[in-house]
This record gives sequence, structure tokens and C-alpha cells, in this order.
Amino acid sequence: MLQHLTIESQQNLLNLYNRIWNEHCFPTSWQEAIIIPIPKPGKDKTDPSNYRPIALTSCLCKLLEKMINCRLMYFLETNNLLNPFQSGFRRGRSTLDNILSLETDIRLAFLQRKHLIAVFFDIEKAYDRTWRCGILKDLYDFNLRGNLPIFIQNFLKLRKFRVRLASEFSDYFIQEEGVPQGSIPSVTLFIVKINNILNQLPLFVKGSLYVDDLCISCTGMNIHFIQRQLQIAINNISKWSHINGFTVSASKTAAVHFYRKRNLHFDPDLKLNNESIPFVNDIRFLGITFDKKLSFLPHVKLLRRKSEKSLNILKVLSTTAWGADRPSMLKIYWATIFSKLDYGCPIYGPTRKSIIKQLDPIHHAALRLCSGAFRTTPVKSLHVECFEPSLYFRRQMLSLNYYFRIKSNVHHPFHNFKLRPFLVRLQEARKSFIPVFFF
Repeated sequence: MLQHLTIESQQNLLNLYNRIWNEHCFPTSWQEAIIIPIPKPGKDKTDPSNYRPIALTSCLCKLLEKMINCRLMYFLETNNLLNPFQSGFRRGRSTLDNILSLETDIRLAFLQRKHLIAVFFDIEKAYDRTWRCGILKDLYDFNLRGNLPIFIQNFLKLRKFRVRLASEFSDYFIQEEGVPQGSIPSVTLFIVKINNILNQLPLFVKGSLYVDDLCISCTGMNIHFIQRQLQIAINNISKWSHINGFTVSASKTAAVHFYRKRNLHFDPDLKLNNESIPFVNDIRFLGITFDKKLSFLPHVKLLRRKSEKSLNILKVLSTTAWGADRPSMLKIYWATIFSKLDYGCPIYGPTRKSIIKQLDPIHHAALRLCSGAFRTTPVKSLHVECFEPSLYFRRQMLSLNYYFRIKSNVHHPFHNFKLRPFLVRLQEARKSFIPVFFF
């Protein structure tokens, strides 16, 4: 509706926004939100904590928020105020950047026969507990002055919400802390506040952050050295979190010991808030399952199980009597299965052929269902008939696209990444080791 307003109405709306911007006022009704609880799948619906709160706010307010957020992000990016390893909600960045950073470090550790220990943190209710005064202080430290910080201050204060269930409304509640749910600048303000956590790490510890998904890692030959460096980093993160109002969950934090050495190697004892951090054989990080040998076998198996369930949709819709036509079937396949196979394939794709080929039958079965081909139809004929490449070529294409996207962004942390000459010689000598993405 807003996009189809007349020129006169658009001018009136712009005048309203300019008054809010220049007179430092904020409409009270824009500070209210309606919460719609959505139950989490497979959870007990009688427990209120098993619901996702979806916040509905004013669309007029969201339009102004989008304009303000563009100005704020432009200020942060042009002045290089955000850590290069913070990838969340930034133009030209994605979860693949964090996954690639971890995968590259693990591959290089394997190549040099070193240990790498990674710790994956979980921050409890990160958005709801963000310190508002801390956000304003960080913006002031960034030398941000004028109407923008005043607008953000008015935007954050006196936020109210009420819950709607069917046609019934609850009483109003005051949100005293945290960034407003459902608002566009909220994620930007959150990454401004949590940005400084990566500056707490020692020299030998690497870290990456996707909004509130924090991972730190340390590489070395000596387990005791790695343990000492990681423990210093964990203590610094815990201290910084306590000062800035965040709570790191010790029960949900986990670590993985990556190594390909023979013999028995014990895991170090790392503590968070006087509780030992458990070591696991595999962990799911930003949608990709990393196992301690980096074979990606658990990830491929999980991906295949999910895809086989989604194949049932195509089986139902492929009935000859009343089924969907081929273009519709292919679109459903792209949406329900192909999108899952595409995600992260530049990272997990270069694994052993015996593992990655487990996904090919899913692709071929889906194409047969979409095209109505016989079981005896050759695979290459299927690809030609459906105008779809094999998964191998699809992975190659997406890897090249991702590589050139990195090279086109001069602010990307891997823009100038080059393997050192001795690592290149080591890689050429050890053919059995899977090379890093840039090799």
C-alpha cells in the first residue's frame, strides 16, 4: 500500500518523517508491539518457553527504521568500525564466511599435523538482554553525533508489548532491556554491542561471529599451550559478557578437538564459570555439522535423511491422474530439497567421493519424479531432459560464484588470502589431504 501512494501522500509521509527526525520526537504508538506466539515444532505446547515470539510493529515505523538503518550501516562500514570476522546482517557477507574460516583453519592444521581445538559458545537470550545504555555508549565511542543517536535513544526507550492469542489480548508489558523484537535496526544495534567481544581474544586465538553465534579456535603442536591460550580467551569472554550484561550458557557451550594424528591424544580441561566445557565428536555450527576428522559424513547423512522425507512430497504430487506438471514439480524440488543441498556445498563438497556421492541418488530420484522418466532412464539423459546439472557441476558453479564474490569485496577478511609457499609445497607432497578452499 505504501509503495502505491500518490505523490502528495508520499510527500506528507516524508514531512512526517522529517519532523520526527528533526524535532527528536517518536510516536508512542510506534513503541508498541503485538506478540504472536508460534509453537516450536516437536516441542511441548503446554510450556510457554517452547514458543517463538513474532513481534508485529507499525509498517510506517518500519519504513523509517529501514531508512535509518541504511544510514547507520553506511556509517559503520565506511569507517570500518565492525570487526571483519563479524558476518551477520552485512552486505556481501553470509554464514559461509564463518564456516569457511573454521574449515580453512582445520584443513591447515591437518596439513601441518597439528591440533585444533574449537569452542562454540551459546549466549542466553542475547537480544532480550542487550544493554541499551551500552549500545548508546558504543555509538558515542564510534564518534557518532547528531540526530541519528538521538533517534536511536528515543527508539529504544519505553518499549511496550502485549501478547495476542486468537482474538484475545494480554495486558501491556514494559520491555526494560534488550533490543525491540521485530524492528529493523535491532540486529544492527545488537552487532554494534557484541562487536567488541572479538577484541578480547589473545594473539594466538582466532574468533568468528555471526550475530550471536561465537566460535573461537586455537592451533598448535602442544595441547598444554592450546589449553592455556583458550582458557585465557574463555576467561576474557566471560568477564566481558558479565560487564556488558550478556550471559554465556556453560551447559550449551561445547568444544571439538580436531586432529588427524595417530595414537591417543587427550582433550584439555577447559572451564567456563567453574564448569567444565564438554568435548563432543561432532557439532552443528551455522547449519553445517563438523566432525572431529572433518569428513562431513554426519552432515551428509543428516542431509540425506531430510531430503528423503521431502521426496515424499514429490511422490504424492507426481500422480499421473491429477499430479502437478513438470515446471511446478521442479519448483517444488528447488524449494524443498535443492536449497538444502546447495547450502554450504562449497565447504562440504570437497570431501571424499564415497561420502559425497550418497547425495546423488536423491537428486536423480527427484528428477525422475519431476519428469516422469522410467527407472532405466540414463542419468545424463535426465539432466538434459530437466535442464538440470549434476550435483558435482552445481557444487563447482556455486564454489566459483562464492570465490568471485570474495574477490570482489575488498573488505572481506579472505580477499587477499594466499597460502604460504611452504604450505603449497606441503599440500603437493601430501596428496591424500583434502586441500583448503582457496587451493
